[in-house]
Amino acid sequence: MENEIKLLTGAMVTLALATSTLVVVPYLQLSHVKPAAGLKPYTSAQLRGREQYIRNGCVYCHSQQPRDKAQAPDDKRGWGRASVAADYYYDSPHLLGTMRTGPDLFNIGARQPSADWHLGHLYQPRAYTPGSIMPSYPYLFEIKKEAETGDRVVNLPPGYAPPGKIVVATPEALDLVQYLQGLDHTYPVFDAPATKSATSGK
Repeated sequence: MENEIKLLTGAMVTLALATSTLVVVPYLQLSHVKPAAGLKPYTSAQLRGREQYIRNGCVYCHSQQPRDKAQAPDDKRGWGRASVAADYYYDSPHLLGTMRTGPDLFNIGARQPSADWHLGHLYQPRAYTPGSIMPSYPYLFEIKKEAETGDRVVNLPPGYAPPGKIVVATPEALDLVQYLQGLDHTYPVFDAPATKSATSGK
């Protein structure tokens, strides 16, 4: 009985330490963080697109957290500056990602602002990036003989559209693209240092 009490006590202490280290301390460190000045809240379409991003497993192959220059050449890859806590103020849950089977998407909206590109890339990635191992998402599109009023026809490179038919984006595809286009964190996160003349009052 004494050994069981010691085992239970040890387990509870370990759990308390782990909770303090992984939950309580980070919360205390970040609870005061405000959104970056250039960060905008998600629109309703972007929030729906974010759900599609999660539902389709994009987070399993893409990260959203460029690293500092001292840790990795992410800036040389065109992924942008290192992310900071304020960049994720409106994210719940956070989609940092743990794998980089594909490129980091923290700034994909700045790198690739074209909606046509994103729609085509979702329909058939290899039409835009030869050799890509990204899966296609044909169920986010409809194949039709002709467009109807309000349809968003996907402009695919020659040879990738079904013969004699057109590819039309579903609302889910359009929402996902809205989310991807909104991933633009190219704004500065720190105030520019005051110039000498400004600080001296001259």
